Amino acid sequence: MGAFLTRLYRDGALVEENFPPEEVGDRLDRDDQTFAWLDICRPEERDLRLLAEKLGMHELALEDVVQQAQRAKLDRYDTHLFLNTYMVRLEASGGLEDVEVSAFIKPRVLVTVRYDEGFDISQVLARWDEGAELARYGVAFLLHGLLDTLIDGHFAAVQQLDASLEQVQDAMFHRQAMNRNEVQKRIFLARRDLVRLRQVTLPMREVVNALMRPTMHAVDTEMLPYYQDLYDHVLRVIEWSESLRDLDTTMLETNLTLQNNQLNLIVKQVTGWAAIIAVPTAVTGFFGQNLAFPWRHTHGEFIVSLVATFGLAIALYLVFRKKEWI
Repeated sequence: MGAFLTRLYRDGALVEENFPPEEVGDRLDRDDQTFAWLDICRPEERDLRLLAEKLGMHELALEDVVQQAQRAKLDRYDTHLFLNTYMVRLEASGGLEDVEVSAFIKPRVLVTVRYDEGFDISQVLARWDEGAELARYGVAFLLHGLLDTLIDGHFAAVQQLDASLEQVQDAMFHRQAMNRNEVQKRIFLARRDLVRLRQVTLPMREVVNALMRPTMHAVDTEMLPYYQDLYDHVLRVIEWSESLRDLDTTMLETNLTLQNNQLNLIVKQVTGWAAIIAVPTAVTGFFGQNLAFPWRHTHGEFIVSLVATFGLAIALYLVFRKKEWI
């Protein structure tokens, strides 16, 4: 059986926690001034049947919960709304991890479902406790706390990716800090994370926008400014991630250009040293010197060839050095 968390609010105040999940419907029926939250972690089939029987959740929405890896979306059914979204975080070792979170939204109950314990639900509880003065607005208050926590996670992830790309930018021009292959690897990994982040955050713009529509009957007029703030945060995350994708592409092109420039520099240096090394070969060949040198030649020939060899080699070295060829 899955793990359950429950909360019951009455007249804008928290009155009970961690009561049996099968009692949610009964407690709501006793008092029309109450609203509740039910969280199910790693639900089994009987847990989903509980949702269908006690709370009247649509079978297609339950199917979306079972078939994970759905896109972030908001579906409307006759008796409730179904929300699918993701919590993301950037691991310390690198790589973006996403955790799928689903929610059933009814006028007096919010049900969250998750299969991965990597999502720290205590963050949502803390957000609700901090904004307890908004609890009088019912389920819209609970949904706002959930979305606010998820979107803040998106914002933190894009902020960390930005900082990571700044480190890579610095390393691109300092070979001692990170070699070219490592730089290119970090750029590709950042691009992968940005693509995944975009897949998660881009649909959230339409999700939050849809929740604010009067036809959805999900958000009261008093809560609209808070949802508008969420919408602004979503837009900022999307715009930031798009700019980082452009930056990542530019960095990749710059890194390839730097690699080509470094290759050209190496070829130029090797050519310069080859020209210097060619001087002794040319001089000794002109004088016909071989392994028996210097005994088969006069001292004058030896001195002249030695001076010519070192003189021309040093002269070439100084000229190449001045031109920064070596």
